Amino acid sequence: MPAYTTPPSEEDIRGLAEAALAAMPERLARHVRGVAILVEEVADDETLSDMGIESPWDLTGLYRGIPMTQRSVSNPVAFPDSIFLYREAILLEWIETGEDLGKLVASVLVHEIAHHFGFSDDDIERIETEMS
Repeated sequence: MPAYTTPPSEEDIRGLAEAALAAMPERLARHVRGVAILVEEVADDETLSDMGIESPWDLTGLYRGIPMTQRSVSNPVAFPDSIFLYREAILLEWIETGEDLGKLVASVLVHEIAHHFGFSDDDIERIETEMS
């Protein structure tokens, strides 16, 4: 993990997410092939409103897409599935908790993927343990 003298950039966060994907167990990684991972500064007002969240610093990540269990070959996907990582919210949590930034980004990524596919909190904890 590099020592940062300035706040990590969107590119830094993207690199940490790519490293987390590479370390992800195959049973989870296979579900995210072809999913776009996007890093944005903060969630937009419409997203926050839709989710009933007041502060953009309360949302570190979001999965947008159609669950695999709801897909059909007769209904093509209009937009690719995407995972959004919100840089400022992640950095704020990093500062507040002192957690390793790479582990924090991996945790946000795993949570967004896993909850989307119906994994329990215990399942998520086991996956994060395997990735450590």
